[in-house]
Amino acid sequence: MDLEDDDAGLMLRYRDGDAAAFAALYAHYKGPLYRYLLRHVRHACAAADLFQEVWSHLIATRARYEPRAKFATFLFHIAHNCAIDYFRRDLNLRRVMPAHDAEASLLEAEVPEHQRPDRVAEFVEQQSAVLAAVAALPQEQREAFLLREETGLNVEEIARITDVPVETAKSRLRYAVRKLKNSLRPMQEPEALRLRTYA
Repeated sequence: MDLEDDDAGLMLRYRDGDAAAFAALYAHYKGPLYRYLLRHVRHACAAADLFQEVWSHLIATRARYEPRAKFATFLFHIAHNCAIDYFRRDLNLRRVMPAHDAEASLLEAEVPEHQRPDRVAEFVEQQSAVLAAVAALPQEQREAFLLREETGLNVEEIARITDVPVETAKSRLRYAVRKLKNSLRPMQEPEALRLRTYA
C-alpha cells in the first residue's frame, strides 16, 4: 500500500465504522466518478444509476476492504466493472446518441450565467466538439482516456483497473490522444483540450 494514500486510510476508517470518513471520500470522488461514468456510458440516467451502484457496492463490501492499491484504483475498478455489466445487461443502449443532442443540455448547466452570450456559445461549441470526439473513440480507448483525464490515474493503475497489460493501456491512450488531436485540429484551439502524449 502507498503510505501517502490518505484516501486508503479514510476507507480503512470507514471500514471500521467512521461515517465521516465515507463522507470525505464521497465528497472527493463524486465529481470525477460521475463524469467518468457519464462520458463512458453517454446516458445521464444510466450514469446516475451506475453512480449509485458503485457507491452501494463499496458500502456493501467495506468490511472486506484491504488496501492493496491506491483507493482511486479500487474505486474506479468497481466503476469499470459496473459499466461493463451495464453494457452486458442492455446491449440496445450501446448505440451512440448524437453527441450534440446528448451533451448540449449537460454543458449548459456547467457554463456560468454571467458570461457574455457569444462566450457561452463559443464554449458550448468547443465542449460539444471535444465530447463528440471522445464519444467517437472505440470503447477501450475512450475508457483509458477518461480514466486518465477524469481521475489522473497513471498508466499502471489504468492497466490494473481494465485488466490489461501496461503496454496495452499505454497503447490505448496513445491511439486515443492521436485520434482526438486529429478530430480537434480543425478547431484551431489547442487550449480547448490539454492532451498529453503517452510514449
